[in-house]
Amino acid sequence: MLSTLTIHLHLPTCASLKEKRGRIKPLLSRLHREFNISVAEMGLQDQWQESLIMCAMVNSDVVTLQQSLQNVAKWVEANWEDGQVIDEKIEVI
Repeated sequence: MLSTLTIHLHLPTCASLKEKRGRIKPLLSRLHREFNISVAEMGLQDQWQESLIMCAMVNSDVVTLQQSLQNVAKWVEANWEDGQVIDEKIEVI
């Protein structure tokens, strides 16, 4: 099974796309390294103060997928200090 986590982020202090990339890129790298997940910015690339990132995992157990992605979402809310989480959604495909 495949499960995705979509996180809508708000970066209120960003004044350019370059600054936004400088804040999002370390987050993506850290999530990949810490949780061994695929992660990328998937939307709102042309917005200075918003970003839509998506994380994906594959596993045969749906419960494990949901718990793992919930842990990722909790980590982002607790540890990412460059902005705030507007919304998050987990989907199992």
